[in-house]
Amino acid sequence: MSFPQLIHWLTHTPVNSFVMDYRWVWPISETLHFCGLVVMTGTVGAFDLRLLGVGKGIAPAALHRSLRYAVVAFGVSAITGALFIFGQPDQYFYNDAFKVKVLCLVLLGVNVLVFYSFEARKVLALGPTGEASVPARCFAAISLGLLVAIMFAGRMLTFFRP
Repeated sequence: MSFPQLIHWLTHTPVNSFVMDYRWVWPISETLHFCGLVVMTGTVGAFDLRLLGVGKGIAPAALHRSLRYAVVAFGVSAITGALFIFGQPDQYFYNDAFKVKVLCLVLLGVNVLVFYSFEARKVLALGPTGEASVPARCFAAISLGLLVAIMFAGRMLTFFRP
């Protein structure tokens, strides 16, 4: 299916009608999307900063327990993001900032998968004063960088409208 065909299909769905025909759906979705980003960035950011050496005195496992909220927040942001795409697909599929945002989301997902495959057990075993390994610190720095890039690309969406 080509982009024009996909856009045509998306703009003729009940979801598109819901997003575009009800006055408060878009602003409420924007607010929930932003709140999801805040919770995700706050919880993941705190964990990543701890791995980078900030907040020694807190066991990484203690901060890791808050990441369940990041998972819920990501779900909220993914659902609201999908609503935006259904609402105005042409404003996203032809937008370079959106392409950067999606690429960064994919890279963040890969970073998370590789971290949990190779480093998470060692990190979660650290005590409050333990220092994360160099690879774990690299994963944390990449994670923080990608979170910032995702937020930046999201803000740039409006400036790179087709």
